[in-house]
Amino acid sequence: MFDALTDSFTSAIKKIRFHDDDKALTKALNELKKSLLKADVNHKVVKELITKVQIKTKANGIGKDQFLDALRSTLYELLEIGGNKGFIFAPNPPTVILMTGLQGSGKTTTTGKLANYLKNKQKKVLIVAADLQRLAAVEQLRQITAQIEVELYEDESTKSPVEVVTGALKKAKDGIYDVVLIDTAGRLAIDDELMQELDLVKKAATPNEIFYVADSMTGQDAVKTATTFKEKIGIDGVILSKYDGDAKGGVALGLSSQVKVPLRFIGAGEKMEDLEVFIPERIVNRLMGFGDIEGLAEKTANVIDEKQAKKLTKKIQKGKFNFNDFLEQMESMKKMGSMKSLMGMMPGMGNMSKALKDFDMENSSELKNIKSMVSSMTMKERENPELLNNSRKQRIAKGCGLTQVEINRMIKQFKNAGKMAKRFSGKNGMKDLQAMMGQMGGAGAIPR
Repeated sequence: MFDALTDSFTSAIKKIRFHDDDKALTKALNELKKSLLKADVNHKVVKELITKVQIKTKANGIGKDQFLDALRSTLYELLEIGGNKGFIFAPNPPTVILMTGLQGSGKTTTTGKLANYLKNKQKKVLIVAADLQRLAAVEQLRQITAQIEVELYEDESTKSPVEVVTGALKKAKDGIYDVVLIDTAGRLAIDDELMQELDLVKKAATPNEIFYVADSMTGQDAVKTATTFKEKIGIDGVILSKYDGDAKGGVALGLSSQVKVPLRFIGAGEKMEDLEVFIPERIVNRLMGFGDIEGLAEKTANVIDEKQAKKLTKKIQKGKFNFNDFLEQMESMKKMGSMKSLMGMMPGMGNMSKALKDFDMENSSELKNIKSMVSSMTMKERENPELLNNSRKQRIAKGCGLTQVEINRMIKQFKNAGKMAKRFSGKNGMKDLQAMMGQMGGAGAIPR
């Protein structure tokens, strides 16, 4: 997600790696300045960052380690803006969030992603269809809520978003919901009519917080529109959408310091799972190439059910792990987001995440082949892989349109994954098993 920015810092560090003089520091700072401007970081932000890094590095003695420390602390100061981080729940439920943004910014999709994020935290969420300006907005929310299995409140009998919000809040209180996400109207540009409508909705909703969804593809314009919304409506946080499509990415680095509002989440993918919490200290580590172990652990915790994990671990230890179990774990891994995103959170694996490009579990041809193979098996064969002799494999191959050689290879990979999972099952159980799943459906399965 931060490839372009991370490359900027890596290039600068190389200039000072083997030298400890003013000349080397100047080269490193010039390289950093050039790279950051190229990555579309605001020129004022770049100037401030370069100046601070230079002063801090000289104060501690010029060298690679001093430069790294200065860069890390300066980046943290740049991203650390006062205010809430991630999602904060109100003392008394429901927590009401007003989702705002321009038309086309990805606001409605982001509302769905945020609902999915909260649902994975075992929260009862109600999405409110209060965007009555865009004809397809309500239908889009119907499709999204059906996909993520979250309830939608809509009212086709009125054209007043205030009436919709009022009805939704009554339903939320009666139904004991944890969170209410209100999808509001947007425009192609900021105008008085939009602001008046949002102000009325805001008064009716009395939200705990207002999130502004900014399209990262618009670059520095995202900063300008976020600033205008802050001045006219008041916002408590920004969510950057479409970050996966922004090759430069510099807007994320300067947005908080320019708008003076914390960046809360980043959307980096088309799937509902592709929403990441923006926590400055973790982001700095990723920008510096150190990964984000805490973030990775949280993703894993949201997906893994402890009871199921213990049950499955026992099956693994007894050597009874079967194809039904395997598919179930593959589906769990898909909920963690793209493989590229996960690799980017592992220390030292940034380069591998680039090699994966757009590869993910859902679109893996290998995983699709595995599903086809298992679907062509009888229930007994799925539950007992040892039954798979040559005649059964031939039948399965015909049934799923693969060759017997491919069937043999996938069965062998499955058995190897099971053996390795059994070896590790006494330590971390399920987490190690899911790591092993990558042998068949993950990065190791990319066609050579």
